[in-house]
This record gives sequence, C-alpha cells and structure tokens, in this order.
Amino acid sequence: MYRFFVAQNQIEEDKIRIVGNDVNHIKNVLRMKPGEMILVSNGEDREYVCSVSELKPEEVVVTIQDVDGKTRELPIAVTLFQALPKGDKMENIIQKNVELGIKEIVPVATKRCVVKLDEKKAEAKTRRWNLIAESAAKQSKRGMIPQIHTPVDYETALHMAEAMDIILIPYEEAKNMKETRRIVSGIRPQMRVGIFIGPEGGFTEEEVQKATEIGAWSITLGKRILRTETAGMSLMSVLMYLTEE
Repeated sequence: MYRFFVAQNQIEEDKIRIVGNDVNHIKNVLRMKPGEMILVSNGEDREYVCSVSELKPEEVVVTIQDVDGKTRELPIAVTLFQALPKGDKMENIIQKNVELGIKEIVPVATKRCVVKLDEKKAEAKTRRWNLIAESAAKQSKRGMIPQIHTPVDYETALHMAEAMDIILIPYEEAKNMKETRRIVSGIRPQMRVGIFIGPEGGFTEEEVQKATEIGAWSITLGKRILRTETAGMSLMSVLMYLTEE
C-alpha cells in the first residue's frame, strides 16, 4: 500500500483529509479510486490503514479502517552530522540513511570540504534534501519524516552534539576494533546518538581532537578506507542490527 504523511490537525475521529501535492499524486499519478486502501502517518509513529472515500479538487478524504501503533522506528535517536560531499552524493546519503532509520541529518562544512554553499544555495539544497527524505520515508514506510537541517559550520555541529548521550566519530587513524565493538555495544534503547562523518579528504587531526574534547569516541570502521557516502550507512547498519528488536 502507498503511504502518505499528514499533520495532526488533518486527522478527525474517523476520517483524514489529505491536502497539498499528495492530492495530485493520488488522483492523477496513481489514479486511485474510492475504496482503494492506503497508509497514512501522522509523522509521530502512528499509522492509519485507510480507504479512499472522496476525491475532491483540493483534498482527498479517506476513512480510517484501522490504527497500527507498532513502531517502525529505531529504539535510539540517531543524528548524522555529515560533512558536505561533492556532487550529488548528499542525496544518496540522505535516501539510504533515512531507509536505515536515521532521525535527522545535519550537513556540516568542515575544513576539507570542497563544496561551499552560500545562504541562497544552502536554502535551495535543504528544500530538495527534505523532499528526498520525505520520499525515502514513504518508500521505507517510516513512521516519521527525518529532518534535514540547513548546513552549519563545524563548531555549531559540535555544540549541537553536546546534548547527545554518545558521540561517535569514525576516523581512519583509529585502529582498535575491539575497543570500537565495546563502545558501540554499549548503546542502549532511548539513547541519543551522534555520528560525525568526514568529507572526501577526511577530518583534520584538529577537528577530531575538538570532537573528543566534548566526549566523542574516535572509532574505526575496519581496515579499509570507506567513502564518505559509505561510512555513515555502514555504522547505521551496525546500530540497527544491535538495537532493533
């Protein structure tokens, strides 16, 4: 079944009113008819099984048939602090990490980032990135749409991460896999986890040092050097495996 997201004020006792771009998608792209079933989420991990009842010019009205409270979200809240990569790599990073259960992504301008975004470009990119996150959330049947923040500088990212219960920074100079296993295995449900991933050229020693000064753990992801678009997904897969019931 297709999935759509709505705001809480669109949900009534036995009906949900879908508005905006999804109206055109339901009517003209999917060509749905009354009686067909869809899934609707309130973005807060509540899922409604609905049947299409009315196709109006400005809204689609669906009738609630069942409510599924089962969570599809990870028991941990993971924030990815992703250094800005070259080209369209960020789009792939967002899509795949949303599928894996990320809660939010903060694009970060680090010292070795090649990409430089002015305010206007950053706003345009952020709008597109959030559309990609929404699409990936629908495809993977997430209960929420992860937020993609406007790019920030490294100092701001560190300040944001200070509120996390644990901060991980994969670093190519880190060697002890046994210690990495110990650190990652200590992550428990309800924890807020921050992951810092560097750009194509990696983090500088100074950046890693600043992260460790706020309590970040420098960890290894193995003997091979991973691309920036691979590293975050690799660690997210491990966290999903370890924490999901």
